[in-house]
Amino acid sequence: MPVHQANNLWILETQQTAYAFGLTPGGLLVHSYWGVRLRDLGDYPRPQDVAPYASWSGPAHLSAEEYPAYAGVKYTEPCLKATFSDGVRDTVLSYQGGQVVPDRLDTLRIVLQDVYYPLQVALYYRVHPAHDLIERWAEVTNGGQSPVTLERVWSALWHLPWGGGYRLSHLWGRWFEEWQLCREPLQPGVKVKESRRLTTSHSANPWFALDRGAADEGQGEVWFGVLAWSGNWKMAAEVTETGATRLGIGINDWDFAWRLNPGETFTTPPSLAGYTTGGFGAASRRLHDYVRDHLPHGKRLHPVLYNSWEAVFFDVDEASQVAVAERAAQMGVELFVMDDGWFHRRDRDHAGLGDWWPDQQKFPRGLQPLIQRVNDLGMDFGLWIEPEMVNPDSELYRAHPDWVIHFPTRQRTEMRNQLILNMARPDVQEYLLEKLDALLRNHNIAFIKWDMNRNVSEPGWADAPGDPRELWVRYVQGVYRLWETLAQRHPHVLWQSCSGGGGRVDFGLLRVADQFWVSDNTEATARLGIQEGFSQFMPAITMEAQVTHMGDPLMPLPFRFHVSMMGTLGISANLLAWSPEELRLGAEMIALYKEIRPVVQLGDQYRLLPAQGHPFTATQYMSKDRAEGVLFAFRTHMPEPARIPPIYLRGLDPTADYVVDGFEGARSGLAWMNIGLTVNLKNGESTLRRIRRVG
Repeated sequence: MPVHQANNLWILETQQTAYAFGLTPGGLLVHSYWGVRLRDLGDYPRPQDVAPYASWSGPAHLSAEEYPAYAGVKYTEPCLKATFSDGVRDTVLSYQGGQVVPDRLDTLRIVLQDVYYPLQVALYYRVHPAHDLIERWAEVTNGGQSPVTLERVWSALWHLPWGGGYRLSHLWGRWFEEWQLCREPLQPGVKVKESRRLTTSHSANPWFALDRGAADEGQGEVWFGVLAWSGNWKMAAEVTETGATRLGIGINDWDFAWRLNPGETFTTPPSLAGYTTGGFGAASRRLHDYVRDHLPHGKRLHPVLYNSWEAVFFDVDEASQVAVAERAAQMGVELFVMDDGWFHRRDRDHAGLGDWWPDQQKFPRGLQPLIQRVNDLGMDFGLWIEPEMVNPDSELYRAHPDWVIHFPTRQRTEMRNQLILNMARPDVQEYLLEKLDALLRNHNIAFIKWDMNRNVSEPGWADAPGDPRELWVRYVQGVYRLWETLAQRHPHVLWQSCSGGGGRVDFGLLRVADQFWVSDNTEATARLGIQEGFSQFMPAITMEAQVTHMGDPLMPLPFRFHVSMMGTLGISANLLAWSPEELRLGAEMIALYKEIRPVVQLGDQYRLLPAQGHPFTATQYMSKDRAEGVLFAFRTHMPEPARIPPIYLRGLDPTADYVVDGFEGARSGLAWMNIGLTVNLKNGESTLRRIRRVG
């Protein structure tokens, strides 16, 4: 069993790690251990009460509480802050009991109760033994007769072993420059990362890794985790004045409030976290394995995709789509996607959003003849939509101007000539469900690219059923509800999430989306760093990577293909402008990708030489059985004379023999991993080398 109880101590064990917490003699629920799995249950430390060192700090302030609420003499970051109907603004929680959830032997439920008010907090811990991950979330229930206002309700507080010196790894960036990796020492105080944009955002992501400054890709202790949420989030890494380090994560409490009515329960999104001694690479692979095991369509290989946007832009019609589809089919593409411009009066980005039916001028016969032609060419058909947005110049907006997020007394700020539909409203959800369900029901559509191309402004909801600030959460719940309903009704559809590139990438969307559009920046040299940052927590199977015109002619076509072949390969360059030689080369690359696709999409990834800030980078993928691998290496620009760094392979069976393309003879896996190899590339060159076990 993964969950053990020893007196007042709870121990959660995965295959290699353990997490322990329990009651102190004084009745406080505190954390006591997170690290390698110990041999005996009696080896785990038991929680102890902490004596105050001065009148300025009480025991609770100095203790590693599992889920602290704002109350008493506590001045560190709490997980819960509430205001009761009589104006009392703190919550004093008392342990009531804990048990394994019936029929879920991997899940523990701990119940806390306010000592005066009938407010209950249930803490959930789910163990994922095979992935060495712990999943946590909370449920807050109002058992009284009066509403309670929740002002902060986080998913988890993760405590690190006592002592300072920790380093925080996080991701930052902006549109067109997402997924930049930052590692920085934690200083006394609170380091906050957050989004206030209604989405996960381009500028930060709810992923973290913590180490003591000594970890690297291949070794060292790392504590890491994510929040599975697609809206406003907050992460606070705190180092107290007494040397304790902890990280709280959950829904952002900025401009947030939730009126919890009598009998109602608020459930937080889950946070997953883990521990490894194998460095940042092992931490990533743990998350990669979890993601692949939880994708909506499982481990089904993702198809080679062509997106027609760059070929025609808004000049969409049946003839133009067929022309480029024929080129794509000749190259071996498996999925043809028609992007923006196909729906009612969508001749430019000023009109049409919200009117989700085919434009009669562009498609007088509807979409079916085009879809049939694409299918006859041997490809599946996909479509672009942006359901959450509306243009003021649309039939929908003229009929329902009140459906957008807005303040009645403020001008409605347009971005990209569009406004945001209030997805928290049931009538908005029902309208979109009707239109999109009919679109999918009446056409053979195998793929949907779900886009969202702006962030929030004027976050008002005049007729909200509760506190208007509930919009931040109810909007995301509405998106989930609509998307999940469509996915349930059309289980064959593969869904991709896009938000101006990487603006909404998170574990919350894994409930519906199989892959992500990582960035609108498709220039190959920039993508090397972007894709490296993305790989910190997401596997290659979720990363659509397209060959485009960006970087041409600075980066040759093979270089651009190699970069995109490290994820789910796609193409969106204008194939009608490609020469016969380029089409031939593209076909060869696609055929090669199909051969290595199982290794790239389903295998283990090793970041051998870093890409961000380095002119020579290498990445390796290895099958789970360690029988086959693929090595990618790239040289962007190194002034001559240049010394190419050696590449040390990883993930091989040290006792087996392997051959590597371009190198004579077989060597043991131990030799390849310790002696290494050198790939001599010129500026702007790349290479793909296959690795095979031969004995």
